[in-house]
Amino acid sequence: MYSKDELKQLKKNFWEGFGIYCSQIPSLKKRKSKFMLYNTKMKGVELKFDATREGAFVILEINIHDSTLRLEKYEQFEQYKTLLEKQFPTGLIWDFAYVRECGTEVCRIYTQKNGIDIHRPILWMEFYEFMSTEMLKLEKAFKSVKDALD
Repeated sequence: MYSKDELKQLKKNFWEGFGIYCSQIPSLKKRKSKFMLYNTKMKGVELKFDATREGAFVILEINIHDSTLRLEKYEQFEQYKTLLEKQFPTGLIWDFAYVRECGTEVCRIYTQKNGIDIHRPILWMEFYEFMSTEMLKLEKAFKSVKDALD
């Protein structure tokens, strides 16, 4: 079991390691910003990473405060489900009522890799490989439908 400070340092080391890993990927070296993430240019839509004791997650999150508008945006994405999932042979996970740890409800479309634990540094390379590969695919899928959704 980690203390609060040890856990904070572990996560800091993880994300710093991920940054170093990404700086070594040839296709990311040419980019000004490694990943799109919060710069989707679509209000209330973000691309995110998460790494937990349950696994690695690459997420498209719709976090519009107004629940009606949030669900409308989610339904717009659903109309392009086939196109979004083209890059993902096993599909994506669609959750229109995901509740974050802080209690906020959002919509999420994501992919995950189970069976890896952020508390085990020996597994971090699996996290890094999965997260970088899947985020590049999710960005490509997002860009393919973005203009139709604006």
